[in-house]
Amino acid sequence: MLAFCLLAPLLDVSAKLATATIPVGQITAARFLVQGALMLPVVLVMGLGWQVSPRVLGLIVLRAVFLIASTYSFVAAVVVMPIADALAIAFVEPFVLLILGYLIFGDQVGPRRIVASLVGFGGALLVIQPSLAAFGLVALYPLGTAFFFAFYMLVTRQLASDLHPVTMQLHTSLAGMAIVLPVLWLFDGSGIGPLDPVMPQGREWLWLFGVGFWAAVSHICMTYALKFAPSATLAPLHYLEIVAAVALGYLVFGDFPNALTWAGIAVIVASGLYIIHRERMTHRATAAQAAIPVQAAR
Repeated sequence: MLAFCLLAPLLDVSAKLATATIPVGQITAARFLVQGALMLPVVLVMGLGWQVSPRVLGLIVLRAVFLIASTYSFVAAVVVMPIADALAIAFVEPFVLLILGYLIFGDQVGPRRIVASLVGFGGALLVIQPSLAAFGLVALYPLGTAFFFAFYMLVTRQLASDLHPVTMQLHTSLAGMAIVLPVLWLFDGSGIGPLDPVMPQGREWLWLFGVGFWAAVSHICMTYALKFAPSATLAPLHYLEIVAAVALGYLVFGDFPNALTWAGIAVIVASGLYIIHRERMTHRATAAQAAIPVQAAR
């Protein structure tokens, strides 16, 4: 999980470097194209199955759609925003996921976690406010990332019992390619900046490869982390990604969050950690209640 937190921001750095000359849609496509090419041999070496049911295929396509929208929104944001600012706003995703889990699956959500979610959104506003003044409505793109990624996680939750995580990544990459490549072909020569592809030159190939490479490597790290430890244990470590994003943003682009942004980051992280703490307590209470009938039977 620590490796994920260190490597995932390199995806964001590669994307931001590419945005200087490459359209956002083309960068989004590069993620799926390169990630798919890298995941294919991994699936073959591991001897994982390929066949999926129509229901699972539909969910894979839906998962790809949400990941495309999430990636596009974030890349569009870092065109003008510092990576750390965009990532901090996108970190409201756990709060969105909590609310959606309640609305869609009927997950039990207590008033304390609802309040913590509202406080977390308040922290996001602290980051958004100066960015909105400086960059305009593009500062809202990371919120789109948060919402789309929350839906992506909900679909992943439905697929978890049907597919191996590595196979899921490959199929999602293939589905993503099947969606984005025809779109780029359709808009080629259209003059619509974000979707009109260009021929990369020199280092631009490296930036595009980096988008897919770091996406594949970082997500493999997270997949194996979840294999060996529960998500409740790993979730607090995820916030270290902000530290790596701030460091890389400063080293590569000279960006450093201002005081208001730091305050927003602190509020978001504190709210997220509190929600994780409450979820742990809820799980422990549920487990303890489930153990009572067993002990009584003995």
